[in-house]
Amino acid sequence: MPLVQCQPAGRRGRNKTYLHLLLLFLSVLQTHGYIQIPPDLKRAPKITAQPRSHTAYSLDDVNLACEASGEPTPSFRWVKDGKQFREVLFESGTLTADEKEELQFYQGSYRCYVANELGTAVSDLVHLITEPIPTLAKEKRQKRRLFEEGESTVLYCSPPKSSVAPKIHWMDMQLRHIPRNERVTTSLDGNLYFANLLYSDSREDYTCNAHYINASIIIPKEPIAISVTPSNSVVKNRRPQLQKPAGSHSSYLVLRGQTLTLECIPEGLPTPEVHWERMDGPLSPARAKKLNYDRWLQIENVSEVDDGEYTCIAQNSQGSIKHHYAVTVEAAPYWNKWPADHLYAPGETVRLDCQAEGIPTPNVTWSINGVPITETDSDPRRYVSSGTLILTNVQYSDTAVYQCEATNKHGNILVNTHVHVVELPPQILTADGLVYKATEGHRVLLQCKTFGSPQPKIDWEILDSGPALANAKMSQTSDGNLQISDVSEDDSNIYTCSVRHSNISISAELQVLNRTKIVDPPQDLRVLRGNDAVLHCKFTVDHKLKQPTIQWKKDKHKITSSANDDKYSEYSDGSLKITDVQMEDSGSYSCEISTKLDSVSATGSITVLDKPASPHSLELSEKKERSVTLSWMPGAENNSPVSEYVIEMKEEQNPEKGPWEEYNRVPPDFRHLEIHLQPYGTYHFRLRAVNGIGSSEPSPPSESYSTSAAIPDINPENVTTVSTDPNSMVITWKELEQRQFNGPGFKYKIYWRQASDRGPHWKEGSVSHPPFIVNNTGTFIPFEIKVQAVNELGAGPEPVVKTGYSGEDVPLEAPSEVEVTELNKTAVLVRWSPVSMESVRGHLLGYKIHLRKKGPRTHSRRSLPMHVPAADKYRVIKVYGNKVKTVVSDLQFYSSYTLTVAPFNSRGEGPHSKEYHFTTPEAAPGPVSFVSFESPSETEMTLRWEAPEKPNGELTGYLLQYYETVPGILSPQQVESIDLPLVTEFTLKGLNPQILYHFELRARTAAGDGEPIVMEGATLLDGEPPSAINITAGQTSVNVSWVPGERQRNFAFSFHYLKKSAGGEWEESEKVNSSQAFYQLQGLTPGVQYHLLIRPGNYSWEFKTAGPELHELPSSFVTQGWFIGLISAIVLLLLVLLILCYIKKSKGGKYSVRNIKEEDQVNAGPHTMKDGEFKEYRSLESDNEECAIGQRSVCESERNSNDSLADYGDGVDIQFNEDGSFIGQYSGHRDPNGHGSSGATSPINPNMLPPSISFPTSVTGFLGPN
Repeated sequence: MPLVQCQPAGRRGRNKTYLHLLLLFLSVLQTHGYIQIPPDLKRAPKITAQPRSHTAYSLDDVNLACEASGEPTPSFRWVKDGKQFREVLFESGTLTADEKEELQFYQGSYRCYVANELGTAVSDLVHLITEPIPTLAKEKRQKRRLFEEGESTVLYCSPPKSSVAPKIHWMDMQLRHIPRNERVTTSLDGNLYFANLLYSDSREDYTCNAHYINASIIIPKEPIAISVTPSNSVVKNRRPQLQKPAGSHSSYLVLRGQTLTLECIPEGLPTPEVHWERMDGPLSPARAKKLNYDRWLQIENVSEVDDGEYTCIAQNSQGSIKHHYAVTVEAAPYWNKWPADHLYAPGETVRLDCQAEGIPTPNVTWSINGVPITETDSDPRRYVSSGTLILTNVQYSDTAVYQCEATNKHGNILVNTHVHVVELPPQILTADGLVYKATEGHRVLLQCKTFGSPQPKIDWEILDSGPALANAKMSQTSDGNLQISDVSEDDSNIYTCSVRHSNISISAELQVLNRTKIVDPPQDLRVLRGNDAVLHCKFTVDHKLKQPTIQWKKDKHKITSSANDDKYSEYSDGSLKITDVQMEDSGSYSCEISTKLDSVSATGSITVLDKPASPHSLELSEKKERSVTLSWMPGAENNSPVSEYVIEMKEEQNPEKGPWEEYNRVPPDFRHLEIHLQPYGTYHFRLRAVNGIGSSEPSPPSESYSTSAAIPDINPENVTTVSTDPNSMVITWKELEQRQFNGPGFKYKIYWRQASDRGPHWKEGSVSHPPFIVNNTGTFIPFEIKVQAVNELGAGPEPVVKTGYSGEDVPLEAPSEVEVTELNKTAVLVRWSPVSMESVRGHLLGYKIHLRKKGPRTHSRRSLPMHVPAADKYRVIKVYGNKVKTVVSDLQFYSSYTLTVAPFNSRGEGPHSKEYHFTTPEAAPGPVSFVSFESPSETEMTLRWEAPEKPNGELTGYLLQYYETVPGILSPQQVESIDLPLVTEFTLKGLNPQILYHFELRARTAAGDGEPIVMEGATLLDGEPPSAINITAGQTSVNVSWVPGERQRNFAFSFHYLKKSAGGEWEESEKVNSSQAFYQLQGLTPGVQYHLLIRPGNYSWEFKTAGPELHELPSSFVTQGWFIGLISAIVLLLLVLLILCYIKKSKGGKYSVRNIKEEDQVNAGPHTMKDGEFKEYRSLESDNEECAIGQRSVCESERNSNDSLADYGDGVDIQFNEDGSFIGQYSGHRDPNGHGSSGATSPINPNMLPPSISFPTSVTGFLGPN
């Protein structure tokens, strides 16, 4: 028997333990001290690394792990196919192969047993499969396979068989993957399927590569070559057929937890689309995924809910086919409940619950230390009930590892449970004084973990409230913790956990805070692509909690905002802004507000709407002489249902219609349409999809389709004559569109003959477009005409005969017996005798009445109107048809008219009838044209007017009516009759100046009084100067405004003004009219106070002009002796400075002035140059340095003097008085336009006025400080 090598391995296994004995050795500080653990406490073996089933291709692959822990150290042994395999192992139980054995020797089922003095643990049952590394037998190179375009085919792979299926890759000789799509795809068995072949599918290197991952090998098959030739005939479309699976039904058995893949691979032309349905309910996208271009339907982690019937539907424009899949879900055993390791005290009853599920229902068995319980000695204290092992009155000898195993036809599972019978004193492991915080509505678990054997019994109490379990919301878990459901603020309190029958206890405090709430959850938004979307998530948090964290998720994936990307922006109030939403932004959005105690979330959604994607896969089928069928596949709707498809057509022979024209619109469920075509055309088609957002981009155009030529189908319509020449006939018609020519060499054939000639002979001609002219026809002769469409293949249908006429000429006769009958004062009835139809020489369109107004009936001066509009002097009334009378209305009163009547046709008018004279009667005149008022005095009013524009007869005079308008009083009416028709003014006297009068003025004729002109007016009062004025002062002017008195006559007055401080005489303005409301006084002095009077009226005001004040020097000031002496000293000093400046400038350089004493101390001799001359200092810095302290004022005076003179030299010439003083003031530049006189000589440079301010010549004195 060969040796077995032991190697260490990592931890594996699925067993769970609720109490690890290792934790008992940790030092946990309690209020009662450290946990006291017996130093000799032992531990049963526990498997930490389980073996797994696999396939071994070599001895190196034989490696079954089995590692375990325990105290004392356990031993390992293996059982293969139910028999002991090799000797007992120590330290490690991992099983490896011996090089002396063949690989096949190790194939079988294995189980590892781990034992020490407390019991034996058993591993899972695993299977080891051995097989050689897959190799490919030598193959013959396949012959080239030939196909016609449009056929379907399958390229088979058939890789070497293995217990582990390889992964298949179809590649070319350059190891590039063969492109896959709806037309070309692979199946689960690795074969390559073509739904229909294209010419581009021709190649010689279709290679199947089988990748065996566990064996780390790739096996390439022999390349397959195929050639696709274009079909000589029109490629025939065909309805779909399934390449895989075969038939219409198939069944599948899948185990719970596995992955199920249903495949549906169709062939057909055009390439079919595949749709999946579930027959017994909706197909959940969360459960089922469509893969491999919808050819696969995959369900991961299958459960019982996936059991049912599924259907695959493959369809194209030619039809559809279905396949039904019956899926049955069964399950290998899996645990529903399993026992845990535990400590028990002698005498306790142990209940080990072990419940397993599976389809079919598994069988549950128990073992002790790896030995089936049925093979051990019977013990009345031990029995099994419904899979549960019950041990009563346990003793130390019952300490062991118990195995529960569940088995059905799909497999088995096993769990190890350690029962340790021991006695240990009770202790509480949870710390005392813990504070628990929770928010309202949540569940809280107050911990009170205990240790001891037997298991300590504990009680919970609430401070000042008694036992906690008396509250229905509170319950105690099996391990002693207190669970409180739906906590509220009333549950805040101190809770005590104590061990029954002992003085061991701990306390805990519960604080209940306000729960976090979302008050404005995100909504379901529908947003146009390219816009921004904002989802709100406003919340409230208990003030005792810190600021919560806000986490947004899209489709359960976290969203993170970045400063470098403005796609997502999160705000402090919880809102999320998504910028420039695109289709991929559609989905479910949830915001989660989390604190350290609770979290709350709310979900909304964004549905991005956009125009639909363009239809695609346009194909032409059923190609006929006059029609073709267009089919297409729809594009994505982009969350807005397609409402219709727009089919557009382009005809190369009809460029005047533009590149594309709309052919038809069809409902959204259409996928193909028969399109009717004209002969002799080449057509292209494209589609647009339309939804509620707009129209998609056009699809790629279809292939072109050309129809054969044929004779014309129709003749032109609207055949008629439009002749203008009396001796010719112009035949015209509506042209056919170019698409209606139906062939080359198209033209129009015209036939004509006189209507009186019913013989079979027609005259004919042809043109390419209208019109067609027939000459020498005579005037207005009827002809029969017809126009026929003709091309090189023949003539169109027999045309319809129409009647036409040659050109017309003007009528020859004039109407006779013209009569006029008066209907009323402004309308007459005109009658005449018709002309003969032969004289019309065309179609009689009617008669024209020419009406002329000669003027009033008499030439009296009183009857002449002021103006007669041209439309009233001459009118033409058209009477259409063969009528012989009409009413002429809108005539002027008291007027003389003449009229004539003439026939007319399309060529023009005929001769006029004899003139007929008639007059209209006199009527009341129209209103007076214009009225104005004048008021010579307060009691008189003169009315002036103009005669009516329409006197309607001879004026006899005017009627004036007036009365006083006093509110609430009906005043008597006064009447003045003016019997002189040429008078246009009238004066009323004795009027009340305080009353408003109502006037009505009418003109009169013998027929009556005319319409009145109505007005109101009052006399004007005597004027007076304004008593209230508004004054706005400027620097040299003042604006005076007032409101003129109502109803006052113009009144003349003037303004008188006087300087308030300077004395003098009053000045007077020009005469001012009271109606002006505004006047400006000019020539004032700035900054001076003025008196203002209005005369007559004697109203007075005061105002002050803007600008700095002008102060006069007191008369006695300049006569003081001290002032004269001061001025003299200043003048003398200025003269000395001027002399010094003159000397300095004449020298041509700058000289320094030094204190002699200071200079002597520095240097006894003068500064000399090498040539013995004095050194001249040219720099400004030197000048400044050489001004000694004692001479500083002299230097400054010198500089000021130089600057003043230099600046002044740029202006006008300097003038001197006899005493040498300057005339003018020390300013920068003197205004050459200033006044001739100046102010008095000043010893200092005074503050000057701005350049814009000037003084009158009468003002003298000094300007004071600002």
